[in-house]
Amino acid sequence: MPSDTAPDRAPWALKVAAAAVLAFLHLPVLVIFLYAFTTDDRVYSFPLPGLTLHWFGVAATRSDMWAALRLSLAVATVSTLAATLLGTLLALGMARARFAGRDALTVLFTLPIALPGIITGMALLATISLTGIERGFVTIALGHATFCIVIVYNNVVGRLRRIPRSWTEASLDLGASHWQTFRHVLAPHLASAWLAGGMLAFALSFDEIIVTLFTAGREPTLPIWFFNELFRPRNRPVTNVVAVMVVVVTLIPVVLAAWLTRGDEDQGAR
Repeated sequence: MPSDTAPDRAPWALKVAAAAVLAFLHLPVLVIFLYAFTTDDRVYSFPLPGLTLHWFGVAATRSDMWAALRLSLAVATVSTLAATLLGTLLALGMARARFAGRDALTVLFTLPIALPGIITGMALLATISLTGIERGFVTIALGHATFCIVIVYNNVVGRLRRIPRSWTEASLDLGASHWQTFRHVLAPHLASAWLAGGMLAFALSFDEIIVTLFTAGREPTLPIWFFNELFRPRNRPVTNVVAVMVVVVTLIPVVLAAWLTRGDEDQGAR
């Protein structure tokens, strides 16, 4: 007789559908990888006329690309840190407090990411113009933080709702301060939520282009650099090379995050 603990096998149709979805998602990325090595600098043709590493050397000498990359990394880092701090404070208040209009506030907090990017960008541009702040690094980081906050908030508030209130109450009853309770009781359980929310916020900020177009100054971020280079046919292999570099680099924190959070998944399955 078959064992009751034997895993259920997925039907072949479901496997085919899953494979088709994965192919639909990743084949365009494979195309970019492929044409980063082409010898033709003007058109996309298949089969490739030849393979070369020449464009990697050309990309490495592009000072404008490195400047755009540094700006994107700096903006994503600052906006992620700001979103993590503000999103955590917001989650602590919303998860533990009960007051009138709480649900309405939740909707307001999600508007920056729910609205079309062009609407958010126009609103930010109008605000920046009223304040007289010169557009640049600060305005880009603040603009990105507006929609990154809700990403961190959703992860942290979801985790807080799974932590029994009795844990914090017991800590306070035993003489711990609010800071000690947060540090020793809540923070260890929020670590993976911070990691997941921060990773997603960083990724969203790093590749954001619509809001950035309204808040950026003269120095472009990497997505704007990509956008400008696409209209220069002879530079397409260079853009493909830079895209490959970005994909490879971003895979590292994704794999690291999956490795660090695998313990939480095991505990949830028990």
